[in-house]
Amino acid sequence: MKTKQLGKREGKVRWIGVSNFDVEQMKRVQAIAPITSLQPPYSLVHPEVEEEILPYCEQERIGVIVYSPMASGLLTGAMTRERIGRLPEDDWRKRHPDFNEPNLSDNLALVERLRAVGKRGGFAPGAVAIAWTLTNTAVTAAIVGARKREQVDEVVAAAGVRLTHSDLTQIEPVAELAGRGQ
Repeated sequence: MKTKQLGKREGKVRWIGVSNFDVEQMKRVQAIAPITSLQPPYSLVHPEVEEEILPYCEQERIGVIVYSPMASGLLTGAMTRERIGRLPEDDWRKRHPDFNEPNLSDNLALVERLRAVGKRGGFAPGAVAIAWTLTNTAVTAAIVGARKREQVDEVVAAAGVRLTHSDLTQIEPVAELAGRGQ
């Protein structure tokens, strides 16, 4: 029995999306079929995709749906040294560099900047962090998570956040300390 190739040409796949691909991997896939979307991690703490990946996606008209814009809860405003200290031993964040010194102090300082920007409009730091990812013209949408109803309300509020140039300059210098080059 002859096996058929499953794929876009046969009409079995409408759109091709990839996750966590770098530019070289996307080029290899695009030699076979066009990519419709990419899902990379992207946040003020982890802006690494800004350098090469986001410009490439914008140039190639690949939609970008970022995940972890609140850096796994770090930018929500609810994460404190004490809370991190109380995380269960099997929680990966307990050992991750973002949640430990020397990065933790820089990341918590970033949260205070987000809090100050959000306070002017009545938004939580996490909503400001999400809104920041959406200011990049290459970003189509952000995937966010919530465990409680109040968190959902805060996340939805991010759609109403309009960051000014002044807001961005207040946030970004701290962001450069908090995650770039790690």
